[in-house]
Amino acid sequence: MMTNKEILRTAMEQSAVDANCQPEDFMKTEPVIVTSRKNPDARRYLKLPLACNLISYGNNIVASIDRRYEEIVRNYIQKYPVEHCFETPNLHVLNEAFAKHDMMVCFMAEYFLPDVNALTRGDCRYEMRLLENSDFHELYRPEWQNALSEGRKELDVLGVGAYDNDGRLIGLAACSADCDSMWQIGIDVLPQYRRQGIASALTGTLALEILERGKVPFYCCAWSNIRSARNAIRSGFRPAWAELTVKPKEFVERMNR
Repeated sequence: MMTNKEILRTAMEQSAVDANCQPEDFMKTEPVIVTSRKNPDARRYLKLPLACNLISYGNNIVASIDRRYEEIVRNYIQKYPVEHCFETPNLHVLNEAFAKHDMMVCFMAEYFLPDVNALTRGDCRYEMRLLENSDFHELYRPEWQNALSEGRKELDVLGVGAYDNDGRLIGLAACSADCDSMWQIGIDVLPQYRRQGIASALTGTLALEILERGKVPFYCCAWSNIRSARNAIRSGFRPAWAELTVKPKEFVERMNR
């Protein structure tokens, strides 16, 4: 089993690949600005290079950017405290500056890493089964859209399902091999089966299975997704880093349709 220190180091190393910086940059106290570049080892869903991606592990901000926007980003991250750069009202300043270039703030998320001292398989009154990629073929349906990635089916490598007495799948935690060292967990539980501890039992069990395979599990949700954040904490995960991404205006508008 990896230690928490090794898990954090692995995450920082991957973030460094994604951002085109050094892992040590996330431990500095001053802001760091680097050029965003393509990298075959980056998380597979990232569309690199990016106009602006802000990453913070709590110490500072590493801004991975298109250098055309360096003045905008530098002025922003040097003016406001780290934690306020990821929220309004300060965030309006960044958004308005990029709007002049037909760009907008798009993705904002908090990422969680496991605390190996808190992870447990959890108690679940329902049968839990370990699943692999070949078991997912019939499960790409709306009720499992958080657990599975229909657009990247080949990356869905491992899961844990909960089954009712009639053999019906009622909860599913699955992970995507988003990069070589880290697998991202998603979770879905049918509405009528929620608030029974199923989500945390599935998430914690899957996290331990991932660690046993020598990979680091990670979990992501929006700031306001309280239910998901609570599940992360109950399952033994802890907040680790935050990201904010600027995308073209037309991309944001398509997502809002």
